[in-house]
Amino acid sequence: MQYRQLGRSGLRVSAFNFGSVTFGGQGGFASTGNTDVSAAARMVDLCVEHGVNMFDTADAYSAGVAEEILGKALQGRSRELLVTSKVRFPTGEGPNEQGLSRHHILNACEDSLRRLGRDHIDLYYLHEWDGLTPVDETLEALQTLRQQGKIRYAGISNFSGWQAMKLLSVAERDRLIAPVSQQVYYSLEARDAEYELLPLAVDQGLGVQVWSPLACGLLSGKFRRNQAAPEDTRRVEGWSEPEVRDSEKLYDTIEVLVRVGEEHGVSAARVALAWLLGRAGVTSVVLGARKESQLLDNLAAVDLRLTDAQVEALERVSAPALIYPYWHQQRAAFERLSPADLVLHGPAQRARQALEKTK
Repeated sequence: MQYRQLGRSGLRVSAFNFGSVTFGGQGGFASTGNTDVSAAARMVDLCVEHGVNMFDTADAYSAGVAEEILGKALQGRSRELLVTSKVRFPTGEGPNEQGLSRHHILNACEDSLRRLGRDHIDLYYLHEWDGLTPVDETLEALQTLRQQGKIRYAGISNFSGWQAMKLLSVAERDRLIAPVSQQVYYSLEARDAEYELLPLAVDQGLGVQVWSPLACGLLSGKFRRNQAAPEDTRRVEGWSEPEVRDSEKLYDTIEVLVRVGEEHGVSAARVALAWLLGRAGVTSVVLGARKESQLLDNLAAVDLRLTDAQVEALERVSAPALIYPYWHQQRAAFERLSPADLVLHGPAQRARQALEKTK
């Protein structure tokens, strides 16, 4: 296992983390899986055996049941195993039982600690932006939790670039706790994070943890063009994330994944994960396997080395369109771009140069 520094913090985390979104199978999360305590403990065993040291959950997953199951699966294990959880989504019917207000954050953290059976959360994520709560109120609540020893670090998830920078600037201005990491959706199915979020991470020293790295199974190699969707997958069972905007591009990407996998004698899923681990700004990837065989295959991706030609082929087929102002920067400012800018512009420039060579 590889261990990487989490942003500007002193924390080192495994390149693969394990997520508990499949635990519990309650409510709207029923289609993600229904892993019980016994199966969860076995999954944790396999992860620990392979060097995983961080486990991810959220109070929203199966209405808190996922936290309960993860807490039981981790009970009695080394304190070296790190836990992340999240706050933002509704935890009840009341008007104040959601959002990032001081009221909700403090109450939600207490509830998460009780369900997890722990006295602290190592990395506490703001699960989604809340445009109605002042940023300083949110940060002051996180500051209180850190001073009380109930959280060690804070992070953000599903924020836009300007929202993240607003949080960072207020934290610096008021000397409050600042996020050390962001958890984002990023995969070969949709590389939108390259527009703002990954460059922001490189520029500001934020860690990046990737959720749904296989696009909820779409990049596993099981979904193929003109073939019936496989049974027993989240997609078939009703899970709607991620939104697929270009199905033809997705299937083109899958074809390249399958071909590269065949060249190495491994699954398409393993190739997709290996590609992510090599991306600029990415600290770790959160795995959400429902079966032990899937988990073991995913974990093996840490040892897969793709060739430059294979990486280029994957980048070319999945490349995001250069929306404004990026297409203008690509044409007029390339010689003055920073390493953060090149997260997006580097692959785009290489793709353009390769295209020009073929003309």
